Amino acid sequence: MFKIYINNKEYYVNKSDNLLQVCLSIGLDIPYFCWHPKLGSVGACRQCAVTQYNSFSDSQGRLIMSCMTPVIDGTIISTNDNISESFRRSIVELLLTNHPHDCPVCEEGGNCHLQDMTVMNKHHTRNYRFSKRTHKNQYLGSFIKHEMNRCIGCYRCVRYYKDYAGGTDLNVYGANNNIYFGRTEDGILENEHSGNLIEICPTGVFTDKTHSKQYNRKWDMQYAPSICQSCSIGCNISIGERHGEIRRIENRYHQNINHYFICDLGRFGYSHNYLNKRPKNPSHVFHGNLKILSFTEAIEEGVNFFQRYKHIIGIGSARTSIENNFALQELVGENNFSHGMSLKEDACLKLILNVLKNNDLYIPSLKEIESYDVILILGEDLTQTSPRVALAVRQAIKNKAKDIAELNGIPRWNATVVSNISENYKNSLYITHTHETKLDDISDWSYFASTNDQSKFGSAIAHNLDPLLPAIEDLSPFLLEKANFISKKLLHAKKVLIISGMHSFSTSIIKTAINLSISIKKKKTNHVALTFLTSCSNTLGLGLIGGISIEEVCQRLSKKEVDAIICMEYDLYRYLSKYDCDVFLKNKNNILSIDHQYTDTYKNSTLNLPCVNFSESSGTVINFEGRAQRFFQVYDPMFLNQKNCLYESWKWLHFIQCKFLNQEISWFNLDDVIVSYSNKYPIFKKIKISLPSANFRINNQKIARSPNRYSGRTALQSHINIHEISQPNDINTMFSFSMEGFNQPNKSFSYIPFAWFPGWNSPQAWNKFQIEVGKKSVAGDSGVHLFKDNRKVKDIYLNFKSNIKKRNWYVIPYYHIFGNEELTQYSSIIQDNIVIPYVLINKLDALEIGLKKHSIIEFHCLNKNFRLNIRLSKNLNRKQIGLPIGRKGFPIALVGKEIKYIREFIK
Repeated sequence: MFKIYINNKEYYVNKSDNLLQVCLSIGLDIPYFCWHPKLGSVGACRQCAVTQYNSFSDSQGRLIMSCMTPVIDGTIISTNDNISESFRRSIVELLLTNHPHDCPVCEEGGNCHLQDMTVMNKHHTRNYRFSKRTHKNQYLGSFIKHEMNRCIGCYRCVRYYKDYAGGTDLNVYGANNNIYFGRTEDGILENEHSGNLIEICPTGVFTDKTHSKQYNRKWDMQYAPSICQSCSIGCNISIGERHGEIRRIENRYHQNINHYFICDLGRFGYSHNYLNKRPKNPSHVFHGNLKILSFTEAIEEGVNFFQRYKHIIGIGSARTSIENNFALQELVGENNFSHGMSLKEDACLKLILNVLKNNDLYIPSLKEIESYDVILILGEDLTQTSPRVALAVRQAIKNKAKDIAELNGIPRWNATVVSNISENYKNSLYITHTHETKLDDISDWSYFASTNDQSKFGSAIAHNLDPLLPAIEDLSPFLLEKANFISKKLLHAKKVLIISGMHSFSTSIIKTAINLSISIKKKKTNHVALTFLTSCSNTLGLGLIGGISIEEVCQRLSKKEVDAIICMEYDLYRYLSKYDCDVFLKNKNNILSIDHQYTDTYKNSTLNLPCVNFSESSGTVINFEGRAQRFFQVYDPMFLNQKNCLYESWKWLHFIQCKFLNQEISWFNLDDVIVSYSNKYPIFKKIKISLPSANFRINNQKIARSPNRYSGRTALQSHINIHEISQPNDINTMFSFSMEGFNQPNKSFSYIPFAWFPGWNSPQAWNKFQIEVGKKSVAGDSGVHLFKDNRKVKDIYLNFKSNIKKRNWYVIPYYHIFGNEELTQYSSIIQDNIVIPYVLINKLDALEIGLKKHSIIEFHCLNKNFRLNIRLSKNLNRKQIGLPIGRKGFPIALVGKEIKYIREFIK
């Protein structure tokens, strides 16, 4: 820590920061544009000027750019003297020279960093009276709108997109006062994190096109802190709602997970939540006639269902909360509860949970992934399945440049120098996968092979590290040499990270990752960590509850051991073949479905109970690192329209159970459910203790869901009644459906609904909720680790046999960020961006069959004929075909299935 003097006051500050970051961290407002906590400093905008003095007797001083000035012990500066304030005011006026006077119609109005900084500089009169520079705007896809005339030339966009996110199709062109930030030609931005440009840009150059379709000002939305449900990472998000519609999703700062950035799927894939596209009332098909039910009638029908059938299986879901799954298990009993996963998924998940619960292997947070200097990825296409992890890996590879800069006395925040160093010095990344991935461009070496051969190669690396492990003899000399080289890299690194997961459906790859981690750990020469990625937002939570596989459910049905099934937020067609599902649902009378989407299972059920989704309810999910996190209800769909009959799945299930057993209702709110499952499963007790209950208050106030300036609430339902209806009372959480309540930073509360602070209306307001800007939050991180501090057992190597090579063609999965996740497939804007399904096939195989680039192939699998276009791969192993597993028409049951024939389809 260094002692410095700011505005004649003494402060002890972090010596590794620059003066701008220090001033912001201690609560002083200095305008800035080009600087960003994650992008570092380049000194491009000249807006953060302050006056530095040589001594206390120096009355003149000199102007310096605070973002480019390191902290030096004894530094004396002033942020509020006339010279620096006048200079900053002049700079913002120059930056606004060509900026249009369009704040009333600009979509960033009220959410604009440029507005905030202009007001902060007290600039209010423009002297420029001539023609303004104009630019042509580009089409950048269905997510982002381009308005180049608003640009102030801060360079943030290209620094983020190119240098941080690794994008290649957005750049800066021109020079001096005629620069242009865009593409060489119109086209969709290719990077999976392009949506962060909306929050990175301090003006309205890049705006949210999905929000434009149903636009309203920031202060006219109701918010709640939530968790992205699109993958297992658990990124923190802030959901904005107006009149029962989600209007936009923004990043919510969490130091150890997503910090300032989320992927495009999490930001834009929300339109499936619109009420007008979803079931809103329970229904029952009786003698071919559809009857809409009231709540009481629906409960009665649910009770009749249990009276009619004696042997009922309940199928839970990894895409919904712990609370909902627990309620279903309580209703049908542990022996009749299915987690809905396939046997392959279940086997992978058990291995992962064993590591999390019983092995003393370090599991890093998403943020910590950026600190590793050698990373080995086994069998995962991170960019498509867990894009936020892929972004973290990119930062890890670049961090060697920061280390070299620091060794040479150059601060890590000096972005220009670090960028130059990173061209020649990078950390090491090694990848094994079935085919090409988008991280291959930064990997030292990528090995493309079947999952079985990937496991062999990983085992060869592990054997080099620990000779007690079995030797792998049937590898080529080249691969043995590579394995030896990588093992030395792993051994001599400061920090090693092994990444694997469930998306390859391979237990052998997961066992290989575990053995590798243990063999490195036993050397005790460096730090080793292990990251496992799961398939859904709550896969780990569901795994802790347990249950039987979907295959066992099918077996019980075929043996007539089961009379009926309940599908809770679960679509059979995603997991089983259409043929098996049609057999499954042949007798529709014995299917009860609870869901918030019109899935194929929901459509084919006789008794349907519509439930609320994650934006309309509160609950708990567990992310890939074992962190339990709470998501909160944004709005009440019953308040907006009393004709709706939508409830949480746990509430439907509990009411049916109590009515059927003639018991008193015991779960009235979310806390009651949490207490119940925490008592049954001790692993969940931390959720009850550490996460906030509905009784939490600050200064005897609930937390406000809406900004102070929220307007028009009294008019929202004026077409129904001119008298404002009393706002609903949220009995499940500590939030109020109102602007009334607490909305400032507080050390005891980390669940912040929206980023706003007096004078800071843009996403830069997150700085005010941090002790150190870009680092620690005032209240610390939200969520609680379930597995840390648990009893650890001795590390045990896992033995496995190599799989027998298949002679026929067999199916492997491939993924795309848009189209793989189940719920976002119902999102209209995501549907527009889903790649048309194709078969991935080896070039030599295609040549042998006589296929051409645009051929259509035909094959038969799972009692269905498939006809698809092909896409050729030079790296995919022969006799493998890749299919978009999890997409509609491509169930998980396809993975590993053999195909007896494959041929070209001739029209």
